[in-house]
Amino acid sequence: MNKISTLLEKFWICKDNDKEEYYQVKRDIPQFQKFIREQLGWKLIHTEHLIKLEKVPAHAESFMGIQEFSEIRDYMILCAVLMFLEDKVEQEQFLLSELIRFVETCLKRYMEIDWTSFTQRKSLVRVLQYMENLEMLRVYDGSSEGFGAEQNQEVLYENTGYSKYFATSFPMDISDFKSWKDFETVGFEELSEDRGIMRINRVYRQLVACPAYIWKENNDSDALYLKNQRQWITKYMQENLGGRLDIHKNAAFWMLETEDRYGRAHPRDAMLPEVVMLVCADIRNQLEDDILNKMENERILLKKSDFENLVLQCREKWSSAWSKEYREMEGRKLIKNVRNYMTNWMMLRCEGEEYEILPTSGKLTAIYPKDYK
Repeated sequence: MNKISTLLEKFWICKDNDKEEYYQVKRDIPQFQKFIREQLGWKLIHTEHLIKLEKVPAHAESFMGIQEFSEIRDYMILCAVLMFLEDKVEQEQFLLSELIRFVETCLKRYMEIDWTSFTQRKSLVRVLQYMENLEMLRVYDGSSEGFGAEQNQEVLYENTGYSKYFATSFPMDISDFKSWKDFETVGFEELSEDRGIMRINRVYRQLVACPAYIWKENNDSDALYLKNQRQWITKYMQENLGGRLDIHKNAAFWMLETEDRYGRAHPRDAMLPEVVMLVCADIRNQLEDDILNKMENERILLKKSDFENLVLQCREKWSSAWSKEYREMEGRKLIKNVRNYMTNWMMLRCEGEEYEILPTSGKLTAIYPKDYK
């Protein structure tokens, strides 16, 4: 197995932070470079200091945000800090107060800045700590966390120069884009959206970057390509990633063994994935007992209240085998945790008061043995 999985799992690899892994991936690049260029259509950035694979997805999904961020404001501040660093040379030092003044000036047109607000200071702290973890900033003196507690805290930073490789570069002007959907449709002016290299890239990207590949219509062009070319897709994917291709009526999955997996895994040894698999098993049982009905596209529509009752009934049935935290967890929090987990793993899609159970929910289920008590 080559080192492409390392690039898929990490945002980038910095030589300063992990020299051994940097050189291991660098030596392996010729083995997977063609796969990246032709099948995935992704850009590989390789400098004397870092290696980055720009993992542009085929379609935007809710789980693709920065996990450390919790507010839209966090992303706005991140953009402002990136702009600030553009004018700094590598290894140039600057003070937090200088950065704060720039963020205020940059964002005042779009939001009210008030650093006496604890939540706004915490947003900036989340951004700074995220950038520190990615080696875009180095703390020379002080601590970013201190600003969260006291707005007059001063910190001395050093610019590493890596921030200029953070944002994805686009070959066209995106200033008129109004939605994330514009990024998915751009580039089709000269190429047919449903044919050629764009379709190939979409299929491979979805298999590599997402838990599932799901389609609504049987005549979906990407799904037809996947089915017709499954032999070649399996060959290229196995050579570079290991695993196997599972194709169902309205969904496909690239399944990885433990030794080949990258990124987050489902299921893993934790209580929440266990709870979710039990919920999925109850959904399957109700489907087999004709309590729930499956649509032609393999999806199940549920009212929000019905889904919530299903989760609570699952706890009532199995809670004696659950951890103390989940056994005693407040009902709303339990439902929220299960809903968010299933949404992030493309098992569930929420549309107001109506929930859509996706085919992924039936792929992995679980039951306790009869003697589990």
